Amino acid sequence: MTHGNNLTARVLSARNVLDKPLPNQPLRRAQVAECLVGDHTGTVLFTARNKQIEMVKPGNTVIFRNARIDMFKDTMRLAVDKWGLIEVIEEPAGFKVNENNNVSEVEYELVNVPLEKPKKPFKANVHPEERY
Repeated sequence: MTHGNNLTARVLSARNVLDKPLPNQPLRRAQVAECLVGDHTGTVLFTARNKQIEMVKPGNTVIFRNARIDMFKDTMRLAVDKWGLIEVIEEPAGFKVNENNNVSEVEYELVNVPLEKPKKPFKANVHPEERY
């Protein structure tokens, strides 16, 4: 997971994937939408939650501040938590979205690579030719 990403992007599409009442709080709802956002480098799926959904309507240009990348089902998703900010800007994006590079379509797999053990301990304060 990475965090601290700032991005200006155009919203290409949005679809609701969850809308249900919260348990033990029937007046509140949990809402989640997947939104395809992009800039001149490519596109990524943004996971919008609750009030964020109102800001990421198709056609809007938004600035994501302090966003993070999460892995969901082995693919990348952009997210903004309570430490981040989404801002809708009035002027349209001054770039053409590169829709040919969707990083959320790439499947990633976590691979554990064993560390090699050092052959001999490092000797400090020794001439480089005499270290081993």
